[in-house]
Amino acid sequence: MGLLLAIGIPVALLLAIFYFMKSSKEMPKNWSQMVCEIRMQICGFQALLDDFVMRPRNKVELYKQPGKIALITGGNRGIGLRIVKKLVECEIEVILGVRNPIDSRKAVEKYLEHAKIPLAGCKLHYEQLDIGSMKSVREFAAKISSKFNKIHLLINNAGVMSVPFKLTNDGFESHMAINYYGHFLLTHLLLPQLKAAGMAGSKARVVNVSSCVHKIGEIDYQDINKVKNYYPADAYNQSKLAQVLFAKHLNLVFEEEGLPVLANSLHPGVVNTDLFEHSSTNYIPWIRALLFKSPEEGSRTVMYAAIAPAMEARGGAYVSNCREVGSHRHWKNSVQCEKLFSVTCDKLGITDFFHKSP
Repeated sequence: MGLLLAIGIPVALLLAIFYFMKSSKEMPKNWSQMVCEIRMQICGFQALLDDFVMRPRNKVELYKQPGKIALITGGNRGIGLRIVKKLVECEIEVILGVRNPIDSRKAVEKYLEHAKIPLAGCKLHYEQLDIGSMKSVREFAAKISSKFNKIHLLINNAGVMSVPFKLTNDGFESHMAINYYGHFLLTHLLLPQLKAAGMAGSKARVVNVSSCVHKIGEIDYQDINKVKNYYPADAYNQSKLAQVLFAKHLNLVFEEEGLPVLANSLHPGVVNTDLFEHSSTNYIPWIRALLFKSPEEGSRTVMYAAIAPAMEARGGAYVSNCREVGSHRHWKNSVQCEKLFSVTCDKLGITDFFHKSP
């Protein structure tokens, strides 16, 4: 009996940890999904450890940059809300692409007032955007292009994680549509404004908010919508990898063409936001409050990639805790990066991403 207890109690504890820390509320249904989930948890544990060890390094210096314009998707809650506050503190004009501009304005203004930021000095614009709808992205970009000649910072921040399977009206799996395709299209459509804003010594920047789990992601070109074997974590990991490879290829072309724009991707940390609402951690949210970064801490690496002078000549980088770190094995493989880029252009009907036509 004693031996059974000695073995059973640790096993039961491990099973409980597995269940309550699972990336989604959905249980793995086969071996490949189980492997994905285990790898996800290992990756998450390593990221939590890195966040703890590197906490002293997770800092960004804010400085005044009047005259600059930033566009952020999903800036009305979570990390995005804290990014907007930091941009405002830098005297940067901010465009927020959000689902509900009226509610978003209320949320942002309430937060800024609580933070004792004078609203009179804030230049904030709220425009309707459903980043998962390519029609909405095109309409949003057309409106922004008509109002702004230059955009200095494009922060591709909006995202979802571990949501149930769903195809959008465009026929795209929702993780890929929201996390990747929408931002890919938006970057293409606003590239003229980015090129107009950038100059030598002060390049415009594209910042893709990805995740550490991109390292265990794979692009499934045979079933990119994951119809045959859908598991939320697997779909999420694929979309996050796509963001990283996109930024890498984008920056490579910027360098080759001598364009005054750079692109980077990043992991903000394991952050306690409602991004985890579809994960099993929702059953015991105090664990997130205890172990995860706060949204304010999570916003620092995003701002580092967006404004840090140290990143001015560091395009194509992957950043975590305000420093460059290693990435997926395909990250340095220009062939793999270009393959995904070309496939995505075909899916979105983009024939001239970089607007090279006369």
